Amino acid sequence: MARCTAPREGHRSASAAANCPACRSRFGGYRSYGSYSPPSYAPSYSSSGSSGGGRGSGGGSSGGGTRPRWSKSASSVLYTPAEVRTLTPVRESVEKRAAVPDLRDVFLCHAWDDRNGAAKELHDLLEARGVSVWFSEKDVLLGSSLLREIDKGLAKSRVGLVLVTPAFLTRVKAEGIADKELSALLARDLLVPVVHNTTYDALREVSPLLASRSGLSTAEGSMASVATKLAEVATP
Repeated sequence: MARCTAPREGHRSASAAANCPACRSRFGGYRSYGSYSPPSYAPSYSSSGSSGGGRGSGGGSSGGGTRPRWSKSASSVLYTPAEVRTLTPVRESVEKRAAVPDLRDVFLCHAWDDRNGAAKELHDLLEARGVSVWFSEKDVLLGSSLLREIDKGLAKSRVGLVLVTPAFLTRVKAEGIADKELSALLARDLLVPVVHNTTYDALREVSPLLASRSGLSTAEGSMASVATKLAEVATP
């Protein structure tokens, strides 16, 4: 009778077991470890729109992975799990303050250079989706104190948005008005960066505190998709 080689050589590998004269019959169909494919544990999300990807994607029918509880029944907007984690506290605060009168939905902080470009685009997209926006270009009257009006606008808004662009980074470095707005917004919990035409790495070099806040980005989606997500989160 064949003797088992395990006491001398061990059976740690499939090949060692297969070479044992006593045990090879039991291990004849044993697969080598090299051919083993571990199961995937990535969560499977139901999709109600075409899939896309990335931190800032999703809007209209763009992708992200899942739909949070605040999505409207007819909405096809998808969010990444990271976006849901980021926006859930914002949404909870919006719901708590829904009954507070005379509050704007969002305060839009932006660089002066973007007032007729990316900032106006985001403002118009938000308002088209029913979001009330405090926007310096329309809310600061000629001759009034800009800093004072900004202060009042911050106090009367549920959510603060920071439109991070190359121009914004330049203005923050120069410690201009955008820097003062940012300082006030950083003191609040409800702050959502919207990164556009730049990166979080570039932002981290200028404002590590702001870069530490997760937000939305147009790098893998459109400004319209970002506006759609913000509209779902910020309107009661």
